[in-house]
Amino acid sequence: LAIRLVRVLARNRFDVIHAHLHEGALIASLLAWPWRVPVFMDYQGSMTDEMAQHGFLKPGHALATRLWRVIESLAERLPAAIFTSTQNAADGLRARLPMARIIPLIDGVGVSFVRPDKLTRTERAALRERYGVPRDADVAAFLGLLARHQGIDHIIEAAALLRDRRPNLRWVVMGYPGENGWRKKARARGVDDLVIFTGRVPYDRMPEMLGMGDIALAPKLSLTEGSGKLLNYMAMSMPTVAYDTPAQRELLGDLGTYAPVGDIAAFADRVDTLLNDRTAWRAIGSGLRGRAEAYF
Repeated sequence: LAIRLVRVLARNRFDVIHAHLHEGALIASLLAWPWRVPVFMDYQGSMTDEMAQHGFLKPGHALATRLWRVIESLAERLPAAIFTSTQNAADGLRARLPMARIIPLIDGVGVSFVRPDKLTRTERAALRERYGVPRDADVAAFLGLLARHQGIDHIIEAAALLRDRRPNLRWVVMGYPGENGWRKKARARGVDDLVIFTGRVPYDRMPEMLGMGDIALAPKLSLTEGSGKLLNYMAMSMPTVAYDTPAQRELLGDLGTYAPVGDIAAFADRVDTLLNDRTAWRAIGSGLRGRAEAYF
């Protein structure tokens, strides 16, 4: 990336460099200074925390963690401005960088495109049949990146916990990469008949695919990263069970159904409780749609 940037800057003139994440900000800020081009950083969350969640930093490696904290801090201090996708991220940065120019650009959703009437009842039944979902089943849906910090293994474990209580519940997990590996994990836990992986979903098919679901799942483990998928769930009027992180609460507000972060048993219980009360379920979904329209 560094070599590529120098080659591009040597051949072209630019007014602004948009630097994605900490590595982009660090490389651009250090290498672009001879051209005096301002660097704007797109901040998605704490680099060090995400490295730990992805397994690049092992627990107990205090020296390595401190080193990456220093690098992270340097990357945040060099750009001319930092843009965040949540107010929570902006507040956290301001606490550490009081002199920095930090601008929250809150995530949004196209509510005219993402809406619950994308599928007729007949189309919904046909789509469910295509993916092996029984006609009368309840469906808990996830659509997003299939990374460990997104809590995909927690969905599999929750399915195992609710297998006897909710034999009619299907967990439809949409996204990529590594869906074959996740299928193997579901098979190992004895829930491969309940957890359905669809693979990659084109964006223009996202509303109809979410339309298969009754409720939505957001077991994201990151405490600092945004959670844009929630806005799609909200626009689709889908009651959502989420881990209680600041970014997820910022979007769902009091209409979210929350479990303590990392507590799989509590997450499964919230799913079970939400499915028990269809009247409340539909009222919550309507409220979330209204919240998406009003604020996002």
